[in-house]
Amino acid sequence: MLRVGLTGGLGSGKSTVAAMMRELGAEVTESDALGRAMMEPGQPVFAEIVQHLGAEVVGADGRLNRARLADLAFRQGRLQELNAIVHPPVIEAQKRWMDEVAVRDPDAVAVIESALIFEVVRDARARGDIALADWRRRIDRIIVVTAPDELKIARYASRVAPDEVNRAAIEADARNRLSHQVPDADKAAQADYVLDNSGDLTGLRAQVQALWPRLEAESNNSGQRLSLK
Repeated sequence: MLRVGLTGGLGSGKSTVAAMMRELGAEVTESDALGRAMMEPGQPVFAEIVQHLGAEVVGADGRLNRARLADLAFRQGRLQELNAIVHPPVIEAQKRWMDEVAVRDPDAVAVIESALIFEVVRDARARGDIALADWRRRIDRIIVVTAPDELKIARYASRVAPDEVNRAAIEADARNRLSHQVPDADKAAQADYVLDNSGDLTGLRAQVQALWPRLEAESNNSGQRLSLK
């Protein structure tokens, strides 16, 4: 089995690439979905977030107030604290998923879609977490989806505010979030494959279709050529 990390900054189009790869036969899991499930009431991660960041992050419905959490993380400098709580269990959930896929289909191309593969490494190094800092122990190939920052911001704003309401504030929020992410150039320098999503969907799909046979071939040869330790 080939373990693939699919990453890219906010608005880069990585979810679109993930959908294309799923259509071609990849097994895909979304780190955001794993994290959201862990942050639901009753989950250990939810309890740890509330204990560490305070009851103010809980909304009237008993669930996490996402806007308040984002404010604490991105505007009040507590992103590292939040990531230290969420990242380790998400990584462990990814590993369990990959183990399940390997049993079900030893020749699978198993894709983890995650915006923060390199950010997890950066933060783990800052904490001295050696296990999480070495992404090559968990992932065999990295695909980075790139696009100009202004295009990413425009895509994000169009998705969040399609009716143009509060557009300026949402674009400012996108810039702030991007400022906390590893730049595309740094990601691309460490990636095995780079997909340029500065154009249209037709061009992006052509890149994905050209890459897919290479991933399948690497998966079929993974027992001989790749370390899964």
